[in-house]
Amino acid sequence: MRRGIRGATATALVAGLALAATACGGGDSDGGANSGGELSGTVTFWDTSNDAEKATYRKLAEGFQKEHPKVHVKYVNVPFGDANAKFKNAAGGNSGAPDVMRTEVAWVADFANLGYLAPLDGTPALDKTDDYLPQAVGSTKFKGKTYAAPQVIDTLALFYNKKLLKDAGVEVPRNFAELATAAKKIKAKTGATALYLRGDDPYWFLPYLYGEGGDMVDARDKVVEIDDGAGVKAFKTIKSLVDSKAAVTDATDGQENQLRALKDGTVAMAVDGPWDIEGARAGKSFKDKKNLGVAPVPGGSTAQGSPQGGWNLSVYAGSKNLQASYAFVKYMSSAKVQQQTNEKLSLLPTRKSVYEVPAVKNNEMVKFFKPAVDGAVQRPWIAEGNSLFEPIKVQMNKVLTGSATPEQAAKATGDAYRKLLKDYK
Repeated sequence: MRRGIRGATATALVAGLALAATACGGGDSDGGANSGGELSGTVTFWDTSNDAEKATYRKLAEGFQKEHPKVHVKYVNVPFGDANAKFKNAAGGNSGAPDVMRTEVAWVADFANLGYLAPLDGTPALDKTDDYLPQAVGSTKFKGKTYAAPQVIDTLALFYNKKLLKDAGVEVPRNFAELATAAKKIKAKTGATALYLRGDDPYWFLPYLYGEGGDMVDARDKVVEIDDGAGVKAFKTIKSLVDSKAAVTDATDGQENQLRALKDGTVAMAVDGPWDIEGARAGKSFKDKKNLGVAPVPGGSTAQGSPQGGWNLSVYAGSKNLQASYAFVKYMSSAKVQQQTNEKLSLLPTRKSVYEVPAVKNNEMVKFFKPAVDGAVQRPWIAEGNSLFEPIKVQMNKVLTGSATPEQAAKATGDAYRKLLKDYK
């Protein structure tokens, strides 16, 4: 998840599923450790995983309750598109916020800056911290403190239908120029469109930007970069792919439409992440699971790059059951649970030790995605990081619909950034 703005379109909050008799959300006021040191009370957990993942995460949460029978875990699945705003509304209103939340990496600094997250340094939540991948730790920090425990890490890759590419007589494209050339053969030989392009989600714009050697901002030197030449070229690339019919796109519902197109074989390729592996394999095009290929995201004219994404576990600063919440985070980010998550969902662990487990090491998706994650581009972990995507989303839509030129789009995005980031040049 993940990763940016990706995920399903906002839908109604799924009703909480109590794993045992539970009190209201937010934890019991008398929770924590009893006089004997045993944890008790309620921990409300907001899980933001998708439909293919949520059953696994609910079962993992049940595992914690088995280890701590006096703690009741109230599991609530919150659609990704709703989660950020719902948490802010609940935390800001001091009513209804969860004790623990599965938090997208770009949200941690934002929530911490608002005072909504409990610092985890020196608490039981952070266990064996030297076992975490260094790049996974970056998104958990804000102003010198740690506000989350890394749960899964990810990046984007090119998913492709091996049979369609073979039938078309084309190789997996190494860059978007090769993809545009191969598109004509793919359409002529198979009837499929070469690529589904996520025009609805600005997170998917980043490989095009990185492929031209660009970035959104330079957080260290406080410089806006997206309106330079690389930003213009990135907007030109997405426009060209759609106009030439090498790619198909939608202004909304891209998550569902892309996965459906890939599963049904109406597109040969899609840029996606490990969270959609199981979903893709459920389609008729991948009844033979080996037909799903994964390759690096195509490069641009000067580089190749994909954003680092993932999910962390955060504790609400206003939780009334902090001790049980810390223990829950420790459990859910443990090596044991990360191994189970990988074996069930092929999601990538954040702990180095888990990659040494044979079942994980031999996972075909881990073999690709681990090197991809190691080379992924870290986003700016600043409080405004998540807000950097909305201006891109607006301008992507304008470029793809022809209401703005790539030059105008890049300039407008840069102008929006400078209004948001007052001290940036």
